[in-house]
Amino acid sequence: MEQTKYMDTDLVSAARKLRNEFEEIVSVYSTDLWNYCKYVTGSSWDGEDLYQETMIKSFGLLPQRWSEITDKKNYLFRVATNTWLDQCRKLKREVGTLDEAHEPNLDLSDRLLVEEILTSLESNLTPKQTAAFLLLDIFQFSAEEVAGIVQSTPGGVYSSVQRARKKIASLDFSNSQTKAYHQSQNATVQAYLEAFNNGDLDSMLKLFSDQAQNEAFFGFQEFSKDEMLKGSLKFGLPGHTAREFILWGKPVIVILSSGVNGQEIHDIQMQVVENGKIVSHKSYFFRKEFILAAAEELGIKAQLVKPPVYWS
Repeated sequence: MEQTKYMDTDLVSAARKLRNEFEEIVSVYSTDLWNYCKYVTGSSWDGEDLYQETMIKSFGLLPQRWSEITDKKNYLFRVATNTWLDQCRKLKREVGTLDEAHEPNLDLSDRLLVEEILTSLESNLTPKQTAAFLLLDIFQFSAEEVAGIVQSTPGGVYSSVQRARKKIASLDFSNSQTKAYHQSQNATVQAYLEAFNNGDLDSMLKLFSDQAQNEAFFGFQEFSKDEMLKGSLKFGLPGHTAREFILWGKPVIVILSSGVNGQEIHDIQMQVVENGKIVSHKSYFFRKEFILAAAEELGIKAQLVKPPVYWS
């Protein structure tokens, strides 16, 4: 029994080491990949979910490769695209096809810099057409590469992208308005904020169910309050400030640290509350692309050095 315990520990350590090495290798593509996931889904939140699933799948599929991966960017974007199209099919959405037909060339180079257009593609094009357009026009894959990723032909890619450009050029974004959102008044979340800011660990823990799941994406998972006390909360609360914000239409808790130039985003958290108890606590502490995008959205600098994380 003791031998099995040590073997399990060694297995977890070995898997974590390999995952860290994998993330280091593909980190050069992570920003482009995150943006692609955001644009293809039409949402920063859905894009983050797709990004996480892409990284998990792309790492998990490595043992099935017959040969080494010569084009890592192509591999990552292919996994992301296939994952997204599969999700659309499961939701019974019409994925669409890329039919070959002659289309006049249309230049959209000036308009492709507009964030609003890119995040609206998913609601104006089919999922497959959206993916082809982004891969060819934004992320600079060749038509042959795109055809392989979306499972079509180069001619179909060219024709579909031309039709997409034509449709995008006809859309009117002049009257778009930013929606107003109100902060939640959930009593449990407000009590969490108060306890966190007072450094009152005991009061904060009373808000969690005994079976609460605590997850820091790409960092760790804990499946009970007891595991939290032995792990992430072993040394108590960090002494930072917690505030509630609306981020991309959802209420979140932003953990702010004091930097040399003022407050910086240390972490972003979300809770699921049922029957007055926190049953799920999610942290984006380790999610570089997500934190940086959120920092830009909220107008607050991100904390780049927060051991064990060192972001350039």
